[in-house]
Amino acid sequence: MAKHFMRIRDLGVDGAWQMLRRAKEMKDTRFRGHCMDGKVAALIFEKASTRTRMSFELAVRHLGGSTVFMTPNESQLGRSEPLRDTARVLSRYVDCLIVRTFGQERLDELAAYGSIPVVNALTDQGHPCQIMADLLTIYERTPDFSKLRIAWIGDGNNMADSWIEAASVFPFELTIASPEGYEPSRALIDEAVKAGANISLSHDPFEAARGANYVNTDVWASMGQESEQIERMKAFKKFCVDSALMATAAPDAKFLHCLPAHRGEEVTEEVIEGPASIVWDEAENRMHVQTAILEWVFSN
Repeated sequence: MAKHFMRIRDLGVDGAWQMLRRAKEMKDTRFRGHCMDGKVAALIFEKASTRTRMSFELAVRHLGGSTVFMTPNESQLGRSEPLRDTARVLSRYVDCLIVRTFGQERLDELAAYGSIPVVNALTDQGHPCQIMADLLTIYERTPDFSKLRIAWIGDGNNMADSWIEAASVFPFELTIASPEGYEPSRALIDEAVKAGANISLSHDPFEAARGANYVNTDVWASMGQESEQIERMKAFKKFCVDSALMATAAPDAKFLHCLPAHRGEEVTEEVIEGPASIVWDEAENRMHVQTAILEWVFSN
């Protein structure tokens, strides 16, 4: 049976920790492996990307494999062919599907009807590869998560959803501040808390950032939300991560952003270019985490 990576909780607590440690080991040793020798991964991207595409292309190559890149304009994905047909056909051509798409149900259908691994490179409901890279970036600096407070400032989007899920697997405290009407799913938070997560939700970014060891944010309008840009600019104007907000965080707090960043909106130039910013390590760690994910997918 194919092994899929859809959500962080797929790994379980032990598996998630093992993956972080393995990714760090891969980074430290400049790992090159062979578990994908002779294998081909199809990168199916219905949403454009710089870091996700490059990091996955390189991760596959670091394991000995090769890739085929597909966009909706180059396939039937953007037309009328049912996904279940695409899944069954591609399963006979390639060895893995790495998919960046809209609804999570699209990934679930590809996994249900195909016979090869499916990796979630982003959906509207989650971005697990990015969060695992963020956690690796944190783990390199503070490996004891039990004493950490991580703040999420901004939209209750797919990034926030995956942070909530991660909080049910790893023992850090998660504080979230979103404008009214833009909060993450209450049901998702309740589910995570029931699983043991320590999460608090507010509408005050300074309250969420207070004492945080890591402050994390994302753009105010994600892909597909461009028509909401003006409305969102008004709703989020008090949620910019600036020096004043960082000053409320713990001493030596670090700043995270999944990129691309809109300087002057969700973060100021002085923060993202300042000494607290670790976004470039974070971006590099996408490649190392995804190498570890693919090794896990193809391991027996």
